[in-house]
Order: sequence, then C-alpha cells, then structure tokens
Amino acid sequence: MALSPTDVTQLAAVDSARAARVLSDVRAATLSGQRAPVAPRPVIEQSWERMLRSGVDPDHDVRSGLLSREEVQRRRESTVLRHVLPVLREGLLSVADVAHHIMVVADDEGRVLWREGNSAVLRKADSLGFELGADWRESVVGTNGVGTPAVVRRPVQVFASEHFQRSQTSWTCTGAPITDPRDGRLIGVVDVSGPLETMHPATLAWVDSVAKLAEARLRELHLTSLERLRAVAAPVLARLPGRALVVDRDGWTAAVTGMPYPNRIALPKSLAPGRRWLPPLGPCSVEPLAGGWLLRPADEPVPAGATRIVLDLTQPRRWSVTVSGGAGSWSHELSPRHAELLYLLALHRTGRSAAGLAEDMFGDAGRTVTVRAEMSRVRRYLGAFLEHRPYRFREDAEVDVLLPDDPRGLLPQSTAPGVVRGRLSAEVS
Repeated sequence: MALSPTDVTQLAAVDSARAARVLSDVRAATLSGQRAPVAPRPVIEQSWERMLRSGVDPDHDVRSGLLSREEVQRRRESTVLRHVLPVLREGLLSVADVAHHIMVVADDEGRVLWREGNSAVLRKADSLGFELGADWRESVVGTNGVGTPAVVRRPVQVFASEHFQRSQTSWTCTGAPITDPRDGRLIGVVDVSGPLETMHPATLAWVDSVAKLAEARLRELHLTSLERLRAVAAPVLARLPGRALVVDRDGWTAAVTGMPYPNRIALPKSLAPGRRWLPPLGPCSVEPLAGGWLLRPADEPVPAGATRIVLDLTQPRRWSVTVSGGAGSWSHELSPRHAELLYLLALHRTGRSAAGLAEDMFGDAGRTVTVRAEMSRVRRYLGAFLEHRPYRFREDAEVDVLLPDDPRGLLPQSTAPGVVRGRLSAEVS
C-alpha cells in the first residue's frame, strides 16, 4: 500500500527503522531527480529546493569554524534568550533527558549557545558537529531543526533522511523559533534532538508550546521594565511644561505628557544625549534616564544645567548612583559588583581597559569576559554617561564620590585589589 508523507511521519512513531528506510529512498530519488516512492513533506521539499539552488552539497559536510568560548559567552550575555532559559529548561529538559534527547538553544544567526540534556546523546551530538559555538544555519548545514525553523518562522520536525546532508540522517530534530513578542523579530531557536529511534510526532507540539511560553515570559519582562521606567518618568514629566515622552532603550513608550501616546519611537542604534532628529517627532532634545530616554520636541524649552553624577558609598549595602541634569534627577541602587566598578571608574577618570578593570577587580587581567558582561549590565541604566575603549565616565559629566567617614567602611566586603588600594589610600590621607 502506498504511503503518504503524513503516513511516514506516523509510521516513525511505531517503526522508526522502517520509516527511516522509506525516507532514505525518498531522499535518494528526489536528490537524483527521479520519482520518489513518497513525496517529501512540503516543508522538507521546499527546504531541499533551497539547498539545491544555493549549492549546498548533500554528501559533504562543510562547516564554518566554531565560535571561541569567549565569543559564546559574549553572545550569551547580550541575547535576551538568557532571560527565558529557566522556562526552556523547566519545560523541556526533564522529559528530554528521559527520552534520550538534548535541548539546544541557538541565536538568531544559528550559533549554538546552550546545549544540555542526556550525556550519552551529547557525546553523539559532538560527532555531528552539534557543539557549542557551531553554525547550524540552513544555508550552511542543510535542512535541520535549528536552521529550517529560523527560515520558515514556524516549528519544524526533521526526521532521519529528511535532513539534507547525509551525515545527519541518523538524527531527529524538532525546533521552534523564538521571536520578540514586541515586533516579531527572530531572537533564536530552541531545538530538541536525538537519535532517530527517539522520534515522536507529539514532540513538535511540545517544543512549540514551550517556545510560546518563552515568548510569553519575554512579553511579561517587557511590561515589567516599562512599569519600572514609568515610575522613574512620572516625577520628571510632572515638572515639565509642554510635550515630552519617556521611552526605553528600544524606543517603546513608557509615559507621555502633552501629546498623543505613540506605541514606539524609531531610535538610531547609537543614540546620544543632545539635539537629535527623530521620526516622527522631528528635532528633539534627548536626555538619558535610568533605563531609557527623555525626549522633548525642539519647540519646547530645555532646562539648562550640566550633568552631575553622585556615587554614594556612605551607607553599608545601600550604595546608589544619582544623576542630575536639566530635567531633574534620578537614582539607581547598586549591587556590590556595580558599586565596585563605578568606584574604580571614578578613581580612573581617564579610563580603564577591560584588562585593567579585570586586574582591579580580580587581580587577574585575563578575566575580561566577566568585566565586559558586568559593564554591559551597568550600561543598561548608565550607558549614556559612560564611554568605552577604554571604559570611563563621559568627560562633560561632573562625578562626585561620597565616601564613609571611616575608610574601613568603603565597600567593606570587597576584596577587589583596586578597592583595597583605595581604602589604604584613604587611611593614609
């Protein structure tokens, strides 16, 4: 009896070996231009057509190099996927491990950033090049559960010889894209993979549902961040006449006064304080706030006044930074690590390299990845007042540091060499 593509998928759930043989015949016939015993599923056939047009070789696995461990870490720190890892782990890992699968999370460029699950399957994945930092774009390694969902923007299951490249035909992959719920932009792909005998049709719905939970979590985090920004914006806008609005770093509106409420303002990638032209507002005055920007159309008066940054280290574990400018002031409570970093930058107004800060923080100039990750977090609320290469406060900002009366009370739990030197210097003076 002839099988349909759907029948093959169902057959794989009860007789994976037979289904794999059928799909092997389908792949061989289709790629050689002959009539296949069963038509490939449309999503697979369309992917194969893309591969043939682009010249991907089905019989030779050609890959680009792995990312370095430092670059993988940098991408982990900069992607919003890190915020939904707990959701993905809770929804996928426990079942994946029992079912002899692994969970793989790749960024929007198809680079594998996280890989967890059954240890034996992880070792098999190594032999396929399914490693941290590997490039699994469809245009590089053919039809697969990471690259293909990213192209078609929907969940895809790829079983056995549905993979375009021969080296992957002993494998089954089920991936779903994760998109930014605010604008639909692709953020990455979550994939559950394993040996072909672990394939089950229900895996597709399972992975898709967890990906949607991750997107819901991102939506929740976005709304929470806007609420925090709104709390900062409220007293600032209350003091201003005329039109003004506060947006987050991506241009999403948190609060307005004197004008209709726009959902989002298109911001340039490298926005800086001062006079800027912004669609649809036209000429604007731009001022930084904690986690966002204050935008004022140029026809409104702009209060004068230099920016003053006060780093308050006087109270144990109640450290803060306060920024005062023309539109008012705002404060941000600091973690111990961020208090250390800002104190060190205040000591070195001409700037410190990542290696220099690593030496100041850990006594180890090689720990630049940690320093860059922490500085990336600091820049989320203070970025408009910081420069990099080297890291430093902006030259036009007035920076004051308030220290405790007793030098021993300066960040007393800190063992950072640069802070220890600062205590000793204060004691001597």
